[in-house]
Amino acid sequence: MVVPAKRLSRSRSRKRRFQKEILKPIQLVRCKNCNELTLPHRVCINCGFYKGKKYIEVEKEKKKK
Repeated sequence: MVVPAKRLSRSRSRKRRFQKEILKPIQLVRCKNCNELTLPHRVCINCGFYKGKKYIEVEKEKKKK
């Protein structure tokens, strides 16, 4: 079995170990119905459509005067 020649410092080993936990930017896609940015594979919170079908009823906000 291969044995490392020298011991790794804590900072080096932790850098390697926690690389996969670094935050990545949120991936957004355009809704095909209303053209708003939404999370992929989710119902659009603006119009309630997903893959061309309406799944939820969304209330329109009333304009304040």
